[in-house]
Amino acid sequence: MSNTNNTSESQGSQQSSRRSQKSQKSPDAQQSRDSQKSPDTQDSQDSQESRRPRPMEVLREARAQLAELTGMTAETVSSFEQTEEGWALEVEVLELERVPDTMSLMGSYQVELDAEGQLTGYRRVRRYERGRSDARGAGGR
Repeated sequence: MSNTNNTSESQGSQQSSRRSQKSQKSPDAQQSRDSQKSPDTQDSQDSQESRRPRPMEVLREARAQLAELTGMTAETVSSFEQTEEGWALEVEVLELERVPDTMSLMGSYQVELDAEGQLTGYRRVRRYERGRSDARGAGGR
């Protein structure tokens, strides 16, 4: 039995010896990992986080986000501009599909996005049949 106790005690001392060796290595390992990160890597990560999305990224994301929120198909973007707060778009949406297609109801939505391209709000500004000409462009008739 004394042999068994000695084995347990020796295993315990070996484990505590390993723990102390690991704790001694840990700061060195951490320091080594930190020194491997170059300032250039950190700068590129910061610039990626703070960069504004490109216009095509904004268009795609706006259409996808609007479609997800409304459940309707975003067909085209008829207006697009960068604002002080982010982006403003007008998106044409198929609201009600009819036969013939020219009788389908369309909606024109004003969509606002923040500087990162995340949708912050939308509202329908007009509703029309697909086959009708735009009354605003025809002298307001």
